[in-house]
Amino acid sequence: MSDYTATIGLEVHAELNTKSKMFCGCKNAPHESEVNANTCPVCLAHPGTLPTINQEAVTKVLRFAYAVGGSVASYSEFDRKNYFYPDIPKAYQISQYQFPFVSGGSIKGVELTRVHLEEDTARSQHDKGEGSIVDFNRAGVPLMELVTEPVIHDAKTAGDFARELQLLLRTLDISEANMERGEMRVEANISVSNTDKLGTKVEVKNLNSFKVVEQAIEFEIKRQTKAIENGEVLIQETRGWDEAKGKTFSQRSKESAEDYRYFPDPDLPRISVNEYEKFSKSRVAESTDNLPQARRDRYSSYGLSSDQVETILFSKQLMLYYENVLQHIEAGKQQKLAANYLLTDLQPHLAAASEEDTVLSEQHFGTIVTMVSDGEISSRVAKDLLSELALCDDNPRKLAEERSLLQSSSAEDLLPTITMILKEHGSVVEEYREGKEAALQFLVGQGMKATKGAANPGVLKETLIAEINK
Repeated sequence: MSDYTATIGLEVHAELNTKSKMFCGCKNAPHESEVNANTCPVCLAHPGTLPTINQEAVTKVLRFAYAVGGSVASYSEFDRKNYFYPDIPKAYQISQYQFPFVSGGSIKGVELTRVHLEEDTARSQHDKGEGSIVDFNRAGVPLMELVTEPVIHDAKTAGDFARELQLLLRTLDISEANMERGEMRVEANISVSNTDKLGTKVEVKNLNSFKVVEQAIEFEIKRQTKAIENGEVLIQETRGWDEAKGKTFSQRSKESAEDYRYFPDPDLPRISVNEYEKFSKSRVAESTDNLPQARRDRYSSYGLSSDQVETILFSKQLMLYYENVLQHIEAGKQQKLAANYLLTDLQPHLAAASEEDTVLSEQHFGTIVTMVSDGEISSRVAKDLLSELALCDDNPRKLAEERSLLQSSSAEDLLPTITMILKEHGSVVEEYREGKEAALQFLVGQGMKATKGAANPGVLKETLIAEINK
């Protein structure tokens, strides 16, 4: 067991899904196919232009604050973070430093330090031939930055935190948080020490998947531990992640807050949050019943397995569909049954459906679940109906009636079919009489096949035994 302890703090940036950019009226569409399509003098930093604060962006950050149990500041302001880089047209970024909107709160037991608002930078591209080009569609997009306390000590905890954060952002409709598109970007601050004091902090930037977050942290812990054991002096620096080599690499020495020369932005008003009714908790907060952990607890109470719960929660499509299905079925066993059929039989069809496709409505899905639960159709018939109706949404009850698929629980109705089966499979009947239970299962299977799954398996089995024993 290692004598070294890793201490990890995360910084996460999430692009907010507002209609317009943070400080101007340009469309918030950073992935626009036409470069520089969504720009104006404000987000291009033309001389004499003045920014204005996006109220929707502030509202989304406050909603997040209430969801994580954070403290909302009564007073906040925006600052200028000064540095020069080709993707920051003003040579400073409008951000927050001393007075963020949110402090405190927690996610999955990880305490948060602060949450603040800022503007995103433009996107530099270095693989388009000679030199580099810059697309300013992303410049000025609202960006929420979250900073955790340095209370994480292993890669898995960090990865789990990032996954839960993404789920929360999506549930609250704050951000799409797609890491592969840069809508959520994780940076890890990692130090290793074998004393009570923290070691030298190393930042690893722009980790673009949960897997990479965990890999980079694990690599850094091993790298720093080995360096200390070899007597090397670690420096505070910023490192990147080399996906091909599976290792971090040095980029530059780490800046401190003093290097950015923060000062309040003179063009933006200070915000007294508690003076605005539109920012009050009653107007902004999301119902706690809709938050991931509340849904997780509720789904578990229905009898869903932990894997089923997480699969539904982490798919917005499945979660919305399941929630709507619940409005069309009874509480109790039908809730578990609905999840089983949704994940096993309907999910592949939903995943493959295009926006133009008609999918099985939640009401008709609920009808199938109810019919199975009430013994009107067999599970086999239910699966066939789900497969057939997945992309056409016909009425399942009407279809079952037209095709004589409704399950028969009458022994009298089943007698003609049973008589035929016993006649056709006399040798199998004799095997059953000699004590072979498998023979009876074969005969039941033949009965289900002959009735196209419409027979009640229990009644069919009991009636077969009675007829054989006559």
